[in-house]
Amino acid sequence: MCVRSTLLTLAFSIQVAAQPAAPQAGLTLAQAVDDALRNYPSIRVTQEQMNAAAAGIRLAQTAYLPRIDGLAQVNRATRNTFFGLLLPQSIIPNVSGVPANNFGSVWDSGAGVLVTWQPFDFGERAANVAAATAGRERAQAALTRTKYDISVATADAFLTVVAAQQTAQAARAAVENWQVLLQSIHAQVAAQLRPGADESRVQAELALAQTQQAQSEQAIDVARATLSQFVGGASPRNLMPGKLLDQLPPDRPEPPLEPSANPVAVEQNAVVAQSQSQLHLLDRTYYPQFSVQGLAAARGTGMLTNGSRLGGANGLAPTTQNYGLGLTVTFPVMDRFAIREQQAIQSANIRAGQA
Repeated sequence: MCVRSTLLTLAFSIQVAAQPAAPQAGLTLAQAVDDALRNYPSIRVTQEQMNAAAAGIRLAQTAYLPRIDGLAQVNRATRNTFFGLLLPQSIIPNVSGVPANNFGSVWDSGAGVLVTWQPFDFGERAANVAAATAGRERAQAALTRTKYDISVATADAFLTVVAAQQTAQAARAAVENWQVLLQSIHAQVAAQLRPGADESRVQAELALAQTQQAQSEQAIDVARATLSQFVGGASPRNLMPGKLLDQLPPDRPEPPLEPSANPVAVEQNAVVAQSQSQLHLLDRTYYPQFSVQGLAAARGTGMLTNGSRLGGANGLAPTTQNYGLGLTVTFPVMDRFAIREQQAIQSANIRAGQA
């Protein structure tokens, strides 16, 4: 029983091994282009650049929201003050109170919220959003152009492989023909019916045909390697050109040349539009900035107005409150010189893009 099972297993193994391997699926031209558009790294790079540009639009739109800043602080320090002036800086603290000079320390605390909002900005925020939108359109045009370039390059690599295969097939047929002719000439030369020079000449032609066959086989490997760079991984050995080799394409009138429809021209127009949007944004920056500000704050201290200290935990909690509401106007007077040069740069970029 055990021997019978072993024989059945061996017979089944031999039958499975004798079955022909499943043929490898062929790769069509459309599949090669689709694989390239899905796997080629530059496609993913441009897609992420477009995502970043879309996030830039959302970032520009956040400028319409009010700004809210909060602060809470507790410290223990001396409160020695004196009359005088300090230029704006961030090193020496500004201590308010009665002039004093001792090393006694007290608790101080403070908390506050500041809300700032621009009611109008002479179109600066809208221009910033428009510039970000132009950047997204440029990224979209770059993605379209990249897809176009990859599709054309993949199709060219596919057709190069097909052409190399046909060249190799013709080279193999030429070798076979010269071999058959050499056998015939050799028989005639051996029978002294033809001179030996004819056999030498056929041998030379056969050697040349064999060289061309080797070169065509090498060209197939190079073309396959190029195709695999686009489709990703190793390209299949079996290509399916479809009707490309069955018949010539029908004669059709050439479409009219439209340079503006070319993906490269569309991308360049998007670059020009982005530069124009940035120039418009610069035109909106040299205006006064109006900010409505609301403040609510409270402070606590362990120091009295006469210079004495309360001691204990006095000053740890804010005890004196303040609030305020006002309008602040700022105007960058000296920024005009820098803005003028930035406008000159953008104008030059626009003219270069149009050229």
